[in-house]
Amino acid sequence: MSSSPIRIGLVGAGAIAQLAHLPALSKLRGSQLVALCDNDGPKAGALAERFDVPHVFTDLQDMLELDELDAVIIATPNHLHEPHVLSALRAKVDVLCERPLAMDARGVERILDAAERTGRKVVVGNNHRFRNDVQQLSRFLYGGELGRVTGMRAGEYRFRTSREGWRFRRAEAGGGAFFEQGFPLLDLAMWLAGFPDPVRVTAYSDRQSAPGSVEDSMFVHIECAAKVDFTFDINWCYIGQDERWWFEVLGNRGSARLSPLRVVKDLNGKPTDVSPTGAAARESVFLQSYRAELAHFIALLTGAAEYEPPADQLKLHRIIEAIYRSADEGVEIRF
Repeated sequence: MSSSPIRIGLVGAGAIAQLAHLPALSKLRGSQLVALCDNDGPKAGALAERFDVPHVFTDLQDMLELDELDAVIIATPNHLHEPHVLSALRAKVDVLCERPLAMDARGVERILDAAERTGRKVVVGNNHRFRNDVQQLSRFLYGGELGRVTGMRAGEYRFRTSREGWRFRRAEAGGGAFFEQGFPLLDLAMWLAGFPDPVRVTAYSDRQSAPGSVEDSMFVHIECAAKVDFTFDINWCYIGQDERWWFEVLGNRGSARLSPLRVVKDLNGKPTDVSPTGAAARESVFLQSYRAELAHFIALLTGAAEYEPPADQLKLHRIIEAIYRSADEGVEIRF
């Protein structure tokens, strides 16, 4: 187990880097942020000065030639994730990549193969798994407290925003509202359920803009072999009073929901609230989850935690491909 700090380079200086990665890394024990790379040189330079980062680059290949580099965090637009991860692996550095790991299942396969070939670690930034309330919920589920899990219901409604930028171009984003908002909910549901094998998928999408653009809303139903099903309701052009995010787990002896964590069990024939005390976090789940995710990444690299390749993302991407095929063709997809 190494006692030296893990020297990290951050690739991409957009919103997620500024709101999560840079603030967390600047205070994270066991790591040292040594380089920042972004094609906007002035922005990267200003952020490097603010967070005391010694090296600034506008080209990833130049950064990867830096001797004092153990790992990189990829926080670039979606279509750049795979090439950037593969470049880092060729340079023999470990990688934490924001979701999605690649644009499709074949891209995930290429990354898994490259990581095995080079002997480096690849971690996907599924930060919801590291939320305190999710960790508590997982203990209820794995302990059988809710009985057999029968389903999970999740969704997010956001108000319409400006339709400018790469997220609204399918070739660069991979998809629209579901790829942006539904992806983390799907990963969370599958992870909590132990990644059951999917049986069939039905999805319906709607777009309010020109043909060929990304979807604005999507409703998804997934049936799995373990007799558990998932539904997701996603909309980023919602017209209503309040934006919403929800996640609920249904079991044959209870249920649970997040934000805040509430757990109800059947005790002697009566629904009883058994929510853990202190379930409400003192800080936002967003910041807390990223701090925990980055700390876990450091633990993996130092040997303090056991590493497993992110093969589960291959199953996840195959489900996502089935979702978009169902929505595009208007048919049910069977596995």
